[in-house]
Amino acid sequence: MRVNESSRPARVACRRALSSAKSPLTRSGGPAGARPAHSQVQIAAMLTFARCLRSHGFANFPDPTSTGELTHAMVAAAGINVHQPAALQAADACVSGTHGVITKATVARFVAGQ
Repeated sequence: MRVNESSRPARVACRRALSSAKSPLTRSGGPAGARPAHSQVQIAAMLTFARCLRSHGFANFPDPTSTGELTHAMVAAAGINVHQPAALQAADACVSGTHGVITKATVARFVAGQ
């Protein structure tokens, strides 16, 4: 198969975007703890995840911010205990709708506070 050299930058950008999509719920790093914005794909997956959780009995589950942030404080302010078994079961059920952007491992890291 012959590779079109002009498509190489697009492939590299796509790989970078997909590799950065591994942990969309919270991020840290950058200068002085700044949080980088999430990609549109990640934000769309997070919105799908939030809608799914609401449909699974967590009616107050918040949407991420316009930059893709979803924090423990936001979830707690909605009255949701991420450690309760029903929340974990619902989150596990909802990861499939994100097409790999949010995984069960991502949920476990979020619950663990990482």
